Amino acid sequence: MSHSRMRLGCDIGGTFTDFVLLDLSVGKVHTHKTLTTPDDPARAVVTGLQELLSKVGSPADKLELVIHATTLITNALIERRGATTALIATDGFRDILHMGSELRYDVYDLFMRRPQPLVPRSRSYGLRERLASDGRVLVDVDTDQLREIAAALDRQGVESVAVCLLHSFRNPSHERRARDFLKHLLPRISISLSSEVAPEIREYERASTTAANAYVQPLAERYLTRLVTRLNGLGYQRPLYIMLSSGGITKAETASAFPIRMVESGPAAGVSAASFYGAAVGCQDVLAFDMGGTTAKACVILGGMPSKTSVFEVARVDRFKKGSGLPVRVPAIDLIEIGAGGGSIAWIDTMGLLKVGPMSAGADPGPVAYGFGSTEPTVTDANVVLGYLNPEYFLGGRMPLSIDAACEAIENRIARPLGMNVEEAAAGIFRVVNENMVAAAKAHAAERGVDPRRLTLLAFGGAGPVHAYEVARALKMRRVVIPLGAGAASAFGLLVAPVSFDLSRSYVTRLDRVTSHELERLFAEMASEGVALLGAAGIDPSEIQVTRRIDMRHRGQGHELTIDLNGWQVGDIDALRRLFYDRYRDIYGHAHEHLPVEILTCRLTVSGPTPHVDLPKPPAGNTGVDAARKGERLAYFPERNAFVPTPVYDRYRLPNDAVFRGPAIIEEHESTAVIGPGAEISVDVNNNLIVTLADESSQ
Repeated sequence: MSHSRMRLGCDIGGTFTDFVLLDLSVGKVHTHKTLTTPDDPARAVVTGLQELLSKVGSPADKLELVIHATTLITNALIERRGATTALIATDGFRDILHMGSELRYDVYDLFMRRPQPLVPRSRSYGLRERLASDGRVLVDVDTDQLREIAAALDRQGVESVAVCLLHSFRNPSHERRARDFLKHLLPRISISLSSEVAPEIREYERASTTAANAYVQPLAERYLTRLVTRLNGLGYQRPLYIMLSSGGITKAETASAFPIRMVESGPAAGVSAASFYGAAVGCQDVLAFDMGGTTAKACVILGGMPSKTSVFEVARVDRFKKGSGLPVRVPAIDLIEIGAGGGSIAWIDTMGLLKVGPMSAGADPGPVAYGFGSTEPTVTDANVVLGYLNPEYFLGGRMPLSIDAACEAIENRIARPLGMNVEEAAAGIFRVVNENMVAAAKAHAAERGVDPRRLTLLAFGGAGPVHAYEVARALKMRRVVIPLGAGAASAFGLLVAPVSFDLSRSYVTRLDRVTSHELERLFAEMASEGVALLGAAGIDPSEIQVTRRIDMRHRGQGHELTIDLNGWQVGDIDALRRLFYDRYRDIYGHAHEHLPVEILTCRLTVSGPTPHVDLPKPPAGNTGVDAARKGERLAYFPERNAFVPTPVYDRYRLPNDAVFRGPAIIEEHESTAVIGPGAEISVDVNNNLIVTLADESSQ
């Protein structure tokens, strides 16, 4: 080819690193998986890429685009493997990270543990300066004290500094002056400014976010630099792009400056894929269900758009208790994480009850069936015993599984202590992990005012298609969609996400005191900054779309609503007030129109065009379903409470007019779909499996 038309998406997960190679010149998609290398994640990327390129017979210099998602930032925060970090706050506020919100996330737990701040008090400094709440300078920056702080940072071997000064979101001049002064004295250190990382109201959340960004910035910069160097060594000389937690992508250089925005990049890529596949099957309202090796994630998508949030938590002390983690205030896809993946460990608690997760075997040593030395039974081991996974065809036969080892582990750790046989114990593991995911999905949907019964379940991830049928059945959903290459769908999601970036500015004032000029200025400043960022990524300004939102609340309330400003004309304050009341009424059923309203934060998203991708078509429908049948094996189905002879099909040979009924097991290289009795299965024109569940309420 004289001009490259190949694009690569690469997603590092907790167990596997996934690759999707899209050959636009012939409309073909190639997928690949390799085990993640936790000690050096870039090694798995390079190894897997070499394997994939060798398989398709193409050199790396034919790639026109590489987009990457990684768990590196999340893992660094959880495992506390970041840089030696210091905090510089306004004098009198050096303890902001330790004081936190002063709330207990569990008022009844006498032994409650709080998350330890990323910066100890010994490296927290107060700087003499002061801005008023409107940004006016009250006390100028004390440069003599700043010189003393710089000397202390040097003695302590500080690698990165978070600067979070009071009211800097209204006036960033003091933070910028502190950065320039420190950079002159200590040119080797990284510096994160709260006015750039999270320019929003709420001091603790802003300081926590800035500290987290500073903590992982040197690590992210080294990793991305090393990865780019290795890709260059393979022959790829173009820019590397990174998926952000908000679902957009940006150049590696921007991601290096704001690595905290990468903290949920992998799950965001999965939601991007779910939105794409939902639109492909003509369904705008879906529940994205992503079950991988370590965790499962769920996200409600309405009208083709996933819900977003501006604040979430990382590194929770108690994984499923809100408030037990470090708050991060950056734009992110609003999803729920469940401690349930293929590698989730089954165990018996002190009450003698069977539990699954949240501990995971990860990639090393992995499930017992992998044969890497683990003795703790996992969900994957149960799926092998129940007949769902073919031990000889895992990863397309590249990684055989040991059913004997899986049986022995379940026998020793679960079956014998509970007085049951291995198959009963495996069925129990399967049932428990499904109930965990169902309960979390119900809560996630209910909190957003959505009835899951009216949604379509879009399942992906290596383990998602194995569990999707039972999860949908428990949620009383009628349809499941499983795309081709579901095991690497998150990597595919990287290729269908637009280049985009989110910006925000806090502007706290009563709505009846707002001037249209000030709002215009704020949105114009953010738009100018965003267009410049996308322009640096090669996006034509004429193709950039700008989306505006605004956080509002009744004056005196502790929380706010984010209002979409679609069609709103800047300056029409009455229309803005009506938008708030309408949104409030939609959520709570009524609106207090007699109460004053205030603005908190203006938000803006700039995005380039959504890439156009044609999905590969299924084979012509003249061979029949039987031609795709590989054989038959016994598989357990809870609705029959028994092992049932189940036809096994080759996913790649199912024709475009295929229509058949369950039970069925449909195998492809990266995942296996398990469909129960009574369901109808078809293949659509885009190679998606469409599963229609029986209406059990009428039976």
